[in-house]
Amino acid sequence: MTLRLLFALLFALLLSLVAGACTPPPSPIAPPKPAAGAAVHAQLRAGTSGEYPPLSLWNGGRALGFAPALVTSFAASQKMQVGWTQFGWPGLSADLRAGKFDLAADGITVRPERSIAGRFTVPIARGGAVLLLRRPAWAPAATDGATGLSSLSAIDRPALRVVVNQGGHLERVARGLLHAADLRAIPDNDAVRAAFARGEADAAMTNTFEAPRWATGIAGVEQLGPLTEDVTAIWVRADREDLAGRLDEFLIDEEESGRLGALRAKWLGPGAGPRAALPVSALLAATAERLALMPFVAAAKQRTGKAVEDAAQEERVIAASAEAVAKSASAGRSAPPARASVDAFFRAQIDAAKAVQRRVSLAAGAPAFSLDEELRPAIARISARMAFLVVRIPRGTTRAGVAREAREALAGSGLEAEDVDRIAAAIAALGGDAP
Repeated sequence: MTLRLLFALLFALLLSLVAGACTPPPSPIAPPKPAAGAAVHAQLRAGTSGEYPPLSLWNGGRALGFAPALVTSFAASQKMQVGWTQFGWPGLSADLRAGKFDLAADGITVRPERSIAGRFTVPIARGGAVLLLRRPAWAPAATDGATGLSSLSAIDRPALRVVVNQGGHLERVARGLLHAADLRAIPDNDAVRAAFARGEADAAMTNTFEAPRWATGIAGVEQLGPLTEDVTAIWVRADREDLAGRLDEFLIDEEESGRLGALRAKWLGPGAGPRAALPVSALLAATAERLALMPFVAAAKQRTGKAVEDAAQEERVIAASAEAVAKSASAGRSAPPARASVDAFFRAQIDAAKAVQRRVSLAAGAPAFSLDEELRPAIARISARMAFLVVRIPRGTTRAGVAREAREALAGSGLEAEDVDRIAAAIAALGGDAP
């Protein structure tokens, strides 16, 4: 190779390097477009504990159990993909508020503090707290006809060793009912059952869903309860009204078709309980949820010097509720109930709320919530669900039938019998029954 040819080659190489340095980098490769007609799936972020069988369990990286199966079925109906996150019970409320997931599906009991932190769907199951007991030698035997609570009070002594899952509804129940017992909260539900099975405790606080499985294989176990009347629902972020609304429609349809009952029986077996998402049952559950906030409302009014009765606010609630019912009826392409019946129902809700505020006081040390920033928004979320349900009360609903269910659903609300009967009559009137 001659010296002239070598210089020519070197010069050409230099030019190519300079040109390459001045050329802009290639554009990122665009993701492939979906094929024509392919469904575009939205992402649904869901949380579950994975440690609450048969309501929720985690197996091989998959969320299983009644609540995850229900959410998975909902997501399929909405053409959504579900991404699951495991939560711990003590941090559940903080995780939901922080937006770590859009909803939490598990054995989540409806409680007033949770109604303030998020929004619940219509119920997915009804049950109650249960104490599984190996009666110690010192404990008196249960007397014939003794209720769960009366038998519980007879053994509530320092010698009674009780275990319960830490951080959830059952720990609150245990501490509220057992004042003398040696109560140990364990931050793992399976560890609670294991401690009871090994004989490290005389009793374990669980619920009607878990109790049949927990008692299997353990000799000499008796069940006290149900000690409470609880409603389980899906807990949705407060700002996801759209998601909660679609879930409510899905759950009502699934309950009325029988598919929800079949799923409940498959996963919960003997602890499945009655149908929970029928319109009347769901409306009574919403009423109980709304009334459970009233002691906090009364305390907030006392702190700020406000009277229990606020006529202007009541009229705003009545007007807003009637408008919400009309919108719900329009969206469902159905005729709303008579305006007089709608107003009578929400007036009964307001009067019942005032009755509870006057009669019930908060225990010392209870949390304080802001009336305008926390409590009224929570009440408005429940009222929106009520408006959705009001339109769906079946024709032919009778006052006597609603009254029987209302006495059970509102037993712990603090209402007098006549207040409960008035609410039952107002619900029946929504379905066309004469008051």
